[in-house]
Amino acid sequence: MKLKAGGGFSGVTNGKAMISFADIKPRIIVCGLDATGYKIFRLLKHQGIAVVGIHDRPLPGEGDDVVIGDLQAAQTLLEAGIRDAQTLVLTDGEDGTNLGVLMQARVLNPRIRIVNRLFNTSLGERLDDTLPDHITMSVASLCAPIFAFSALGSAAIGQLKLFNQTWPIHQVHIDESHPWRGRKLSDLWDDRDRMLIYYIPAKTRLDLVSAVVQGQSLQVGDRLIVGTKPTVHAAQQRSLSQRLNKLLTALKYLRQHSKGLLASFLLLLVMIFISTLVYVSSILKTSPVDALYFSVSMITGAGDSLVTVGNPPDSLKLFTIFTMLIGAAIIGLSYALLNDFVLGTRFSRFWEAARIPHKQHFIVCGLGSVGVQIVTHLHKCGHEVVVIEKDPNCRFLSTVRSHKIPVIQGDTTLPTTLKSANFAMAQALIAVTSNDTVNLETALNAKSLNPKVPVIVRYHDPEFAWMAQLVFEFDAVLSPAELVAPAFAAAALGGRVLGNGMTADSLWVALATLITPAHPFCGRSVQDVAVRSDFVPLYMETKSQTVHGWDLLEVCLSAGDVLYLTMPANRLEQLWQSTPSQFMRSGAS
Repeated sequence: MKLKAGGGFSGVTNGKAMISFADIKPRIIVCGLDATGYKIFRLLKHQGIAVVGIHDRPLPGEGDDVVIGDLQAAQTLLEAGIRDAQTLVLTDGEDGTNLGVLMQARVLNPRIRIVNRLFNTSLGERLDDTLPDHITMSVASLCAPIFAFSALGSAAIGQLKLFNQTWPIHQVHIDESHPWRGRKLSDLWDDRDRMLIYYIPAKTRLDLVSAVVQGQSLQVGDRLIVGTKPTVHAAQQRSLSQRLNKLLTALKYLRQHSKGLLASFLLLLVMIFISTLVYVSSILKTSPVDALYFSVSMITGAGDSLVTVGNPPDSLKLFTIFTMLIGAAIIGLSYALLNDFVLGTRFSRFWEAARIPHKQHFIVCGLGSVGVQIVTHLHKCGHEVVVIEKDPNCRFLSTVRSHKIPVIQGDTTLPTTLKSANFAMAQALIAVTSNDTVNLETALNAKSLNPKVPVIVRYHDPEFAWMAQLVFEFDAVLSPAELVAPAFAAAALGGRVLGNGMTADSLWVALATLITPAHPFCGRSVQDVAVRSDFVPLYMETKSQTVHGWDLLEVCLSAGDVLYLTMPANRLEQLWQSTPSQFMRSGAS
């Protein structure tokens, strides 16, 4: 089997409390079939789920399972079967449209479960707390960590939420030179820093648990989907050379953008020096210090002269008048330039330039909803980040600057802007503006400056993302719609979803299930039900402890236990019983 391109695990953390599997089996409605919504619709349909789409215009190749009409109209929702549906997935790109459909749907069916795509996550959190059976999901929050993982070079295909941490998920392909070749899966099973998610043997059809119990060794061609425990990158102590490099960069910026200010001050000093020489030579009884004081007083008008001149000649009077007029003009110009430098943007940009790392940093081009999430993720992991944003009124600038992250305001497509961010010494560049053309041009310019620096590109259309990567040979071209579709599809199936992924063409879901007395797994060992039901146990929580590794396989499940596992979405019906199990709302401790 093959791992589907663009697929992967994506954490979904805001589930609602105690939702029964039996309540989520019937039809799902996906409202708003843009690139993201259509991907979700097709994915659910491919899994054999009874799903209906709603869109405002006809879609080529789609039949009666797509209702065409005004998304917010009651008639459109009724035609889609809103009264009998169990889950409504709102995927339109506009928050206002999704909120309008939300209210209309709750009027027609007060009990319907809603998965809501919102850009405004703070509003989404309030809706989750206010409305029952409402789950807010953000495309930016889901896909940003995958961009960050790709920039870190882990070739991550997604993420999984475990132990209040985000675990990057990646695929390991066993080749001739791989260090795991010939190693037993049982040796990897008990590693707390690594979570085995799925096993794809090259020559057999053995499931992961059976392979672990039987001591199966990894062979050439085998593949593993593995979750790796996240580690916080310790901030390295800046060396003296790094500090000097930053200081030199700041001074270079200061020299480039304060030439007028420096020139005015230099001219003022020249005027004071000339007038001092004139007064010393003209008034023989005046000391150089008194002459200097007299000159500054005349030019600035800031003090009274302590020098008794007597009856100076007319030429000296004319020189003094000329000096006062020219000095006043120079001082006015100097004050204006100084105010512009300090109170304007130049002084803040000077400090920004002083904070730009010299090497081994990440450059994020575009500070939109996805960009700010990527910056936050990398910063929390202890990495140095530089942001390039063209819009001086970007709403996220204050958020980034509050973390003392340097921001360069400029056009990302210009090589000079990339050079100002020390691109040649960067660890990676991530182009995630909202414009695909800008992202491509930025990436191409970056490759021309230094082809060795990894470049990660955002491309809106999932159909063209893989072609762009193939044609231009970028390190990764990722489409948010492709990345988040499995997460929305898994959330549409209901309950407390920890993560999800695509293996071949099958959707896998990571979830937490509460063992009740009527649960089909109650009273049976984890190893037995895992082999029979084709799921992979991750760990288990009892009333007194958390169980991992070999101990987990030997545990006999009893009422009150919480089992964390991954299993195919199309086999979740194994948990739909007359007395159904329930998902846990609370996350792993």
